[in-house]
Amino acid sequence: MKEPTKIIAAGRPRKRPHHPVNPPVERASTYLFPTYDDYADGGKNIVYGRLGGPTHRALEDAIAAIEGGVETRLAPSGLQAVNAALLAFVRAGDKLLVADTAYDPTRKFCERFLARFGVETIFYDPMIGAKIDALITPEVKAVFAESPGSLTFEVQDIPAIAKAARAKGARLIVDNTWSAGIHFKPLAAGAHVSVQAGTKYHSGHSDCLIGSISSADEETAKLVFHALLQLGANVSADDAYLTLRGLRTLSARMPVHEANGLALAKFLARRAEVAAVLHPAIRGAAGHAIWKRDFSGASGLFGAVLHPVSKPALKTFFNSLRHFGMGFSWGGFESLCIHTHPENNRSATAWTRSGPVLRIHAGLEHVDDLVEDLERAFAAMKAVRS
Repeated sequence: MKEPTKIIAAGRPRKRPHHPVNPPVERASTYLFPTYDDYADGGKNIVYGRLGGPTHRALEDAIAAIEGGVETRLAPSGLQAVNAALLAFVRAGDKLLVADTAYDPTRKFCERFLARFGVETIFYDPMIGAKIDALITPEVKAVFAESPGSLTFEVQDIPAIAKAARAKGARLIVDNTWSAGIHFKPLAAGAHVSVQAGTKYHSGHSDCLIGSISSADEETAKLVFHALLQLGANVSADDAYLTLRGLRTLSARMPVHEANGLALAKFLARRAEVAAVLHPAIRGAAGHAIWKRDFSGASGLFGAVLHPVSKPALKTFFNSLRHFGMGFSWGGFESLCIHTHPENNRSATAWTRSGPVLRIHAGLEHVDDLVEDLERAFAAMKAVRS
């Protein structure tokens, strides 16, 4: 099946007389077994509410089909999915390599939580590529990549990193949320695990929190499952249903996010107020050649660096926006714009640009209205500066 068809067909109810189009929401903590033999067998697939029911399995099957994994497991948030994936592979005395541009809560989990249990995190330059081989010592059990990187959108050479990790016996985990699993396939590129915050594009409606962990092989999948099991992670059937419903329109939504994002990026590149546009699909962006080689398209999330402005002028810019909201997420139908601080989240690399960094999510509004909104905000900002 082509991918749009796969997104529609995967995880649908089995055909029977009068079967529903969508899997129904099945809320349950306790499942009853009809016979002792069924009970002793453990139910194979549906055992206890915390381990998921039919609604969860339908979503897991659909995401596994998109990611190309042997199995997908759900987590209550994207961060929980990241944390569980990391915990599946490291123990006291191990080392972990993490891209210096990773999502800040991922970074804090490594620095503050894993460190308490004797796991050392080494942050690496996201543009290191095959040279990461020199960092993968016998103590390194996992490599964590996020491509494009959070806030500054550097694209990593995942095939090269995967080759180096596999040669040294380390597992590669990739945060694949930016591509929604549509535009990039980390497992096909050699990664062991692809993690997503389904809160973003999979849900698509900014009304639930959920994460997914897709594994490339049975051994990896077993370790991931046991990590989630021992953490007591649980996703509500309602959130699984909302995400599965949102997923059905993913292939229709993503082209609009991409087109709007590219149009806004090109508009911003022409503005005198903008020093740089941080969009993987724009020539000159960090890792653009890798993006062009490995990705089939772009999402609606990117960054822009303004020339230095006063704090009152910057506040006026944000307070003048009408279509762009200020909120700590992205991937929904609505456009967002926030002020970020990549300089606070680096140790292996330095962020040297002096102007404010904007993180922009292009939603599904008409792009002319979004451009007009930014023009109005820039005009208001200029009035304060002058």
